[in-house]
Amino acid sequence: MSATEPQRLFFDSHMHTPLCKHAEGHPAEYAEQGWRAGLAGIVMTCHSPMPDGFSHRVRMDPSEFDDYVALVAEGADEAPEGFTVRLGLESDFFPGMEEWLSELHRRAEFHYILGSVHWHIPEYLDAFWTGDTLAFRRQYFWHLAESAESGLFDCLSHPDLIKNAVAEEWDFAQVRPIVAETLDRIARTGVAMELNTSGLYKATPEMNPGPEMLRMIAERDIPIVLGSDSHVPGRVGDQFPVALDILEEAGFTTVSLFEHRRRRDLPIALVRESLLAHALQPA
Repeated sequence: MSATEPQRLFFDSHMHTPLCKHAEGHPAEYAEQGWRAGLAGIVMTCHSPMPDGFSHRVRMDPSEFDDYVALVAEGADEAPEGFTVRLGLESDFFPGMEEWLSELHRRAEFHYILGSVHWHIPEYLDAFWTGDTLAFRRQYFWHLAESAESGLFDCLSHPDLIKNAVAEEWDFAQVRPIVAETLDRIARTGVAMELNTSGLYKATPEMNPGPEMLRMIAERDIPIVLGSDSHVPGRVGDQFPVALDILEEAGFTTVSLFEHRRRRDLPIALVRESLLAHALQPA
């Protein structure tokens, strides 16, 4: 790096491993792509194990937790020189699971814990879907607020994921009052929220959250973290320059990352400069 070239600064803070049963690639491959994308590092955040077979088709088994920690350590050892691979976890918030998650989060030296409300898993649908779409969306956002208030998480992932439920009927104006109440509750906790670039490839093709909700997050000074939600190595850092533009348009001036579960805020302008200076052309 020359004396005038900006240093690598930023991390992609959301990605998975094959242990979740719906992702591909070794963490070292994700690290290699992160290096090519101009990042300083990545945080592996595979889906947390859950007890009693809960949502077992899309997450590691509890017996595989130590394998996950070891796999991330392998990725750190095999990453490009100077590139950082951090251990994180994406944990499901579901009423009644708080004690399980609290104990799980103490089992390793995590840098970052994402909290998720996955409305589409069978257990969630069985418990909360009644056929009333608006009521289901309201329940989802209430759970999002409860997840922040639980104190279990550093950040909340893809916070308007519910827009993909009956996507053809999604109307943000209809849920705006519910979202406002939710965000007021989250803002009081200090928990960050995520702009997830993988939303571009879902039923409602825009990042999660969409622009209206993102502006409401900015108005409440809730910190924002970027994540690709990569399930294949090639998506690490995907659309990050675009995401930074979207954040600025929404009113943000900084974007955040976590180390040892402590938040660090970086100026968006510096992050953009760093990514553009170090990103390599596709091989």
